[in-house]
This record gives sequence, C-alpha cells and structure tokens, in this order.
Amino acid sequence: MVGRIIETPDCVAEGANWLAGAEPRFAYALARTDPLPLRRRPDGFEQLLSAIVSQQVSVAAANAIWGRLKTARLTGPRKIMWAGDDELRACGLSRQKIRYARALAGARIDFRALRSAPDEAVIATLTEVPGIGRWTAEIYAMFSLGRADVFAPADLALQESARLLFDLPERPTERRLREMAAPWSPWRAVAARALWAYYHVAKDREGIR
Repeated sequence: MVGRIIETPDCVAEGANWLAGAEPRFAYALARTDPLPLRRRPDGFEQLLSAIVSQQVSVAAANAIWGRLKTARLTGPRKIMWAGDDELRACGLSRQKIRYARALAGARIDFRALRSAPDEAVIATLTEVPGIGRWTAEIYAMFSLGRADVFAPADLALQESARLLFDLPERPTERRLREMAAPWSPWRAVAARALWAYYHVAKDREGIR
C-alpha cells in the first residue's frame, strides 16, 4: 500500500508542523531555518543516474559532474550505453560509476510501475541494480516519488545534523538513526528535509543536491 505522497509545499508544511508538535528539537530547528523546500523531482532514469553521480562526493563535485554530463548530452540510457569510457571519464565519472551507469541503462526498470508500488517494493526493485544501494533508492523514493514516510539514515549529512540537533556525543550510525527516526513516522521524509535544512544553517554548506 502506498502511503501519503508529498505533492506541494503545503504537504511539507503540514509535516513540519506535525514534527514540531511531536518533537521539541524539530521545533527548535524549524524556527532557525527557512521554510522547508518541496524537493520534488521528476522520476525516471535521469534522476537515478543523478543519484549515482552524487554517491560519495561533495554536493559541489556532484553538481560539476552532472553539469558536464548534461552539456555532453549523456544523461539518457541509450547515450550511456553508446558512449565510450573516455567520454564518460571526461565528464568526471569514475570507472566504478561508469559500470553502475551502464548497469542502470541496461536494467529496463518500469518507472511507471514504481509510482504505485509500496515503499519497500520500490527500494527492493531499485537495489537489484548494481550501484544502487538503499541510500540511492530512498533518495529516489523521497524526491522523485514523493513518499512522505521514507528516510535515508545512511546519509552523512543527516547523521551529522542529528548529532548536532540532538546533542549526541558522536554521529549516530545508520542503524541508530533509523531507530531514532521511527517516532517521526508518518513524516520521516519531512524530518529528513528538516535535518538537511538544519545542517545548512549549522555547517553553512549544503547536505543534499
């Protein structure tokens, strides 16, 4: 069963108000950030390729690589399959990410079917593709499918923001942050937006593209 879908800024505001009422630390964070962004993106191949580009690099580096891929018109599955390694490396893709991009291009995912699939089914389908781990699948579910109750506890910016906001002695592990996020249901995707926004305020840099 598909739960709540975030479609508009009003949906995000509703979730933020709920979180502020449920957890005083979120009320504190939200009072210090701008209104949380919608962060809705199209779904499909290009968005997953963009997520692969973002893996294990800074936001600035990911933006630069993605810009070069867009300029070279190498963001579609056929273009990725036809491009030579040298072309893709020139855009900034590592050997491993070239392999992942080609695996995605050859996976023939039914993106339309994912729109009505339950959250865990979406994540299971996407993580069958080499190079797409749970973090990438969760980011896609949050931003491209608008799932309101998906969280990405492996995200380092979320971990660091949670450390700061909840005054923890060290960054929570992925497992610990997933446990912390359980009471934030059914608005865990809005909690993620709040933590990224707080990270930006606390660290003066972006935590997510």
